Amino acid sequence: MSEEKKGEEQEKPPIGNVSRRSFLSQLGAAGVAVTARPLVASAPAAPAVVASEAAEEKIEGAIRVSLRINGKAVSLEIDPRTSLLDCLREHAALTGTKKGCDHGQCGACTVHVNGRRINSCLTLAAMHEGDEITTIEGLGEPGNLHPMQAAFVEHDGYQCGYCTSGQIMSAVALLKEPCGPKDADVKELMSGNICRCGAYPNIVAAVQAVRMRA
Repeated sequence: MSEEKKGEEQEKPPIGNVSRRSFLSQLGAAGVAVTARPLVASAPAAPAVVASEAAEEKIEGAIRVSLRINGKAVSLEIDPRTSLLDCLREHAALTGTKKGCDHGQCGACTVHVNGRRINSCLTLAAMHEGDEITTIEGLGEPGNLHPMQAAFVEHDGYQCGYCTSGQIMSAVALLKEPCGPKDADVKELMSGNICRCGAYPNIVAAVQAVRMRA
């Protein structure tokens, strides 16, 4: 190729007067727009799809249980092997109770049954017919927090927050249990609740603050 032709090719502007960089940028923006549009359009229809799929998935050998959750009667159709934890999360849509180890070792799934704290992953929902079950959702709500919830906020008793609902449920139960006055006493009664972030000093401070006000 002659030097003259090479010079002409180098002087040629990019196709359609669009540089390679701007072309790729426009292509990326168009891709986001095309991807987002179907998602926005389909969002309202999503619940119907989920409901349809759920209707088709009949549980073989299912039983009906009647529970009282946060003061309300709830009737659910579940597999008889369903844990109380899975029943609350998957069937009652109360996801504040967290699924951690699923072996009763971390305390993230702590709820109250008839006023006493239990690990909901270690018990079957079918065993609690008619029992009074309280989850973190039934303890307090924004604008009307339980004193223990407010204390956890005040004392930064959480970091990632995954264990927090279980910590608070255990702490509230502790208020009605025999417990000595010292921090060490609180640590002992809260030892079933693990915090991977290590917010233990602040958790103890929150519990002690509520105990002092009681």
